[in-house]
Amino acid sequence: MSDARDQMNRALKDIVVPVLRDRGFTGSFPHFRRCRQDRIDLFTFQFDKYGGGFVIEIGQCQPEGFTTHSGKQIPPSKVRAWDLGLKQRSRIQPGAGSGRDSWFRFEGTAADIFTRTATSVVPFVEQAERIFDDFEQVQKIGQRPNQSPEPTAVSAVSSASRSKGFVRRWLSFFR
Repeated sequence: MSDARDQMNRALKDIVVPVLRDRGFTGSFPHFRRCRQDRIDLFTFQFDKYGGGFVIEIGQCQPEGFTTHSGKQIPPSKVRAWDLGLKQRSRIQPGAGSGRDSWFRFEGTAADIFTRTATSVVPFVEQAERIFDDFEQVQKIGQRPNQSPEPTAVSAVSSASRSKGFVRRWLSFFR
């Protein structure tokens, strides 16, 4: 891990983690959870693999924990936002768009860049609190803007129709 990433981690631990703890989150950096009677709220920092930035990913699951698509049961005390599928998570970032420039960035030479970046995250913790209360209506990572959340059950006929449509579109690229 780079020195810049270490410094950013320290700043987030010093400034943002206490705010999360005050709101009832447990866990260890970068993964946090808050168990409620009817759900578990999940909050994690996802760092840019090329360095210099991160986003916040949030999610929710049942209070019993989460069962992965492969059938692995993850208990409430261990579940992380990353355990959920993309369409079950939402992303919080300071800018619009899907590119890395819309992420929290800590590049530059300013002496206080890490402290300023961590401090800029605190209002987004407030935003996460509001999103958790209406999570079903929030755009998820795997959705296009203005796309309704996918229904929990899809008939075999409509699923097969979508698969055929995908194959047709995919094959059209080779014609």
